[in-house]
Amino acid sequence: MDMFGLIPILAAVVILIFAAAVVFLITSRAKSGAAGGIKKRAKNYDAALKEANKRLQANPRDPEGLSILGDLFFQDGAWENAYKTYEALVELLPTTQGLDDFTINLRYGLAAIKVNQTDAAYKGLSAAHMLKANNFEVNFNLGSLEFQRKNYDKAIQLLQQARIQDPEHPGCLRILGHSFFKMKKYKEAMSFIRQAMDLAPDDKESLYTLAECYHEANQIEQALKIFSHLRPDPQMGAQSCLMAGTINMETHQEAKAIEDFEIGLRHQNIGQDVQIEMKYKLATCYLRANEIAKALGHLRDIQSLNPNYRDVAVLIGKYQELNANKNLQIYTMAPSADFVALCRKIVMTYYPRAKVKIVSISVTKNDWADILAEVDTPKWSDLVMFRFIRTQGAIGEMIVREFHNHLKEVKAGKGICVTVGSYTEEARRYTEARLIDLIEKEKFSAILNNVDAKAAAAAAKRR
Repeated sequence: MDMFGLIPILAAVVILIFAAAVVFLITSRAKSGAAGGIKKRAKNYDAALKEANKRLQANPRDPEGLSILGDLFFQDGAWENAYKTYEALVELLPTTQGLDDFTINLRYGLAAIKVNQTDAAYKGLSAAHMLKANNFEVNFNLGSLEFQRKNYDKAIQLLQQARIQDPEHPGCLRILGHSFFKMKKYKEAMSFIRQAMDLAPDDKESLYTLAECYHEANQIEQALKIFSHLRPDPQMGAQSCLMAGTINMETHQEAKAIEDFEIGLRHQNIGQDVQIEMKYKLATCYLRANEIAKALGHLRDIQSLNPNYRDVAVLIGKYQELNANKNLQIYTMAPSADFVALCRKIVMTYYPRAKVKIVSISVTKNDWADILAEVDTPKWSDLVMFRFIRTQGAIGEMIVREFHNHLKEVKAGKGICVTVGSYTEEARRYTEARLIDLIEKEKFSAILNNVDAKAAAAAAKRR
């Protein structure tokens, strides 16, 4: 190499030496009043520094000088300078005899980790591993890097080797547990995470992962207990609330789920994905509880953050109408008793100036209600069967055909089939020659809007 090629190296070495001198001065001053053992160390440090400087002044690539300097930086935790020094030593390894290849590569890798140079760390630790495959520091740190790279099989192999040298190292047990979790080996993950947490009980991330293992293993009670415990945690709280609420939703504990999600949304700095999912599930719980206004508030929040999220736009369109029409809410969402009470009111007011007597009411799986009524008008009298269908989709021929058979069974002269949805073409054709009236959304909405006024007027007339 010519003189011009040495200039960058010389400049780097000068910076390192200057930094070493600064560290030495600060250390000497801080320790000036310390005991004799510390003074002796400072004296040895000074001597080593002078020796390194002397050698590097004569030859900026002097291996011994760089080794001394690297050792001083490494021992003092001056990681940036240690990284640069061992980087220079690694470059000398192929052409220089007598250097400690293993120590240089190991320290190069460890210093690189400290300064977030992960590619360099991987290079140094891999070289060290080829020289000594059973060293704890090599296996643990290289295994940690493989975990970061999502090479979980390799991470487990290296960390299992590290565990042979130190069976109770919390970090090793922890990353082993998380690696097995990533590979969906939940039994092994639980074992290692529990061991790690016995040694480091404040590891909230591992506690959360343990709860995930329980959840994946269908041990729901244990999972819910941990997620609920973590709800107030500043780091893991929001995600824990989402998981606890999801479990409570799955077990139809909507009130508890609502509490979980509301606590979660009060956390600061929630990731947008978590926030949106939590709001969506909270809105779903409110819809199940017939609290449409609250659900719509969260659905609109989601739409402002992500207009294309799932079926939010459809839900807003659907439930805005329900929110504006109390009777439509009752008809589609209320408990069976309230639904039937509304249907009775509709039957009693369906025919103007008629006397109506309800003969029978039957409800089929909360899907529809059949009401048979005697209707007496100034022009005719007959048995009329009403079928009120709660489904908001398209009603096909099969349901209409079954309704017609039911009419014949009870000897009703006429049928009124009502839905808040629509009818298929097949259903319409089936009723063309039969005494069945099909009432769908538009006309039925008008009936729902006017039924309370008609009922009040009829009650006033009776008085």
